[in-house]
Amino acid sequence: MTQETRGQRFEHLSEGDRSHCVVLADGFLERRATLEEIDAVTRQLGRYPRGMVAVGARCAVCGSPLAVVTRPLIDGAVPFPTTCYLTSPEAVKAVSHLESTGVMARLSERLAETNDEAALTRAAYLRAHEMYLCFRSRLAERLGDSQEHIADVSAGGMPTRVKCLHALVAQSLVFGPGVNPVGDWVLRNCADEFSQATCRCSVSLTAAPQRNEPSAPKPAAAAEAVSREARHE
Repeated sequence: MTQETRGQRFEHLSEGDRSHCVVLADGFLERRATLEEIDAVTRQLGRYPRGMVAVGARCAVCGSPLAVVTRPLIDGAVPFPTTCYLTSPEAVKAVSHLESTGVMARLSERLAETNDEAALTRAAYLRAHEMYLCFRSRLAERLGDSQEHIADVSAGGMPTRVKCLHALVAQSLVFGPGVNPVGDWVLRNCADEFSQATCRCSVSLTAAPQRNEPSAPKPAAAAEAVSREARHE
């Protein structure tokens, strides 16, 4: 365990939680994205997935990417806090439909309630936030990326609000069930449209031609592009 992953920023995590984040990050770094996988995600997003480290979650039936793991610093210059990024068009559509019902405001209100159930949810949501940070910290350490501008920023509004269901679902898919309570709830409530166990994938893994990664854009243009990506635009 590194000194950084033992830091006070993760004071609500058990030693087992921290170890899990390190092992998870190391596992993805051992299974770096292939040209075939990058090609599939490019077709899903309609653009090249800059900073993609690995496929973070797959369709259980066909193996197509559902979410990816992204490095903390894109193009060596632009901080990118959304480490777990939802790419499946079917998942994005299903989650967007749920978002359109106004559920994020209701979920934020529930987090702020004073009853015992809300207190347990807040604690679990805080744990999910710190596991996100711990996971990204390990990626940054192994990849040599600076994360000074995003060190305490996770995704989706954690740990106090619900601002982006796509980001929370991505964490649930990458980390597995039992980590992010809101992401898990969303997956249960959009199962009629999207489920990891049921293949509805419109983009399949196919042999990708050899290609060169696009050259890095200028910092100002890169920052704006990454900002749009983080908002799932």
